[in-house]
Amino acid sequence: MAFMLPQTAAARRAFLRGGLALAATGATHGVVSAQTAAPSTQPSAPPRFPAQPPDILSKRIQRTGDVVPALGLGTFLTFDQLPGAPRAELFEVICHYLRAGVRVVDTSPLYGSAEVTVGDAASALGATDQLFLANKIWSTGAFLADEGQARRSLEESQLRLWRRGFDLMQCHSLVNVDVVLPLMAAWKKEGLIRMVGVTHHENDYHEVLAKWIRRGVVDAVQVNYSIANRAAESTVLRAAQEAGVAVFINMPLEKGRLHKAIGQSPLPAFAGELGIQNWAQYFLKFVMSHPAVTCCLSATANPAHALENIGALRGPLPDAALRARMVQYVEGLPGFAQVQTLPWYPDKQSQYQGLIRRAQAALRARQ
Repeated sequence: MAFMLPQTAAARRAFLRGGLALAATGATHGVVSAQTAAPSTQPSAPPRFPAQPPDILSKRIQRTGDVVPALGLGTFLTFDQLPGAPRAELFEVICHYLRAGVRVVDTSPLYGSAEVTVGDAASALGATDQLFLANKIWSTGAFLADEGQARRSLEESQLRLWRRGFDLMQCHSLVNVDVVLPLMAAWKKEGLIRMVGVTHHENDYHEVLAKWIRRGVVDAVQVNYSIANRAAESTVLRAAQEAGVAVFINMPLEKGRLHKAIGQSPLPAFAGELGIQNWAQYFLKFVMSHPAVTCCLSATANPAHALENIGALRGPLPDAALRARMVQYVEGLPGFAQVQTLPWYPDKQSQYQGLIRRAQAALRARQ
């Protein structure tokens, strides 16, 4: 198993038993270590996480009737680790999200080892079948209409995530979209996936995403949107709302750039009206409150930050007037205008060093 477990069989059983007990009882600290967990002579059945709490902020997917939390877990860069690297904190992040009722996890074969990390942790927690898994296809094929590469990608994702079927499969960044969308429609008919979607993370592709929504061939769209980058409102979000298409948001925290830009600025007094206790909840609630948004995907490798994020699922959402006040306040903060000029994860460039960063560094060296 790729997830870092103790080396002996007895220690592994104790480790898993302790971790599963932690998840089941809702403890607030990290995974129980093999040294402190009670020994077990026989494996215990993995407990199921409680059903989604009725009092957390949720949205309905019009095409399927699914009710999902307004917050989901993203995995780009944050869940990509080199082979043998410690993953206990990522395990703990997933535990926090699951205990809070979060079931939506978004990943991709393009995200290095993220699929392996999610699959191993979810399996160890007995939560594999409880996840609403949103995955992606990044495929061209050897020739026009060749599905070999896409099929292999699907099969590898099934193995890594320990799932035969996926709730949502998305054409990643619109790559080969004219071929991939019809292929995914066939997979949907064959029962391999439940929903078909398209994604992108750059403003230049908003009109293209809106075009695919208006064609009536997608059930969901994933797009970049934040309090600092609201360009999607007039294109993708409007088209999705009119068509009844689910919207999953990437980059709601601008990959750490929002926190960097506002620095130590205090929250406004009116944040308390929404139960907001930190800036992460401020930014996430703004995104969640747009009527077209179904689920806001926030990625983190830090368990403490995970706890901050999931707090956004409690308390009221801002109405249109309060949303305008939220924008006005942050636009008056020093440094906020520079959000888009900052590098992704400005304080964590050395932290997220997985397969992706290693390959990028090797390519730069060759150039």
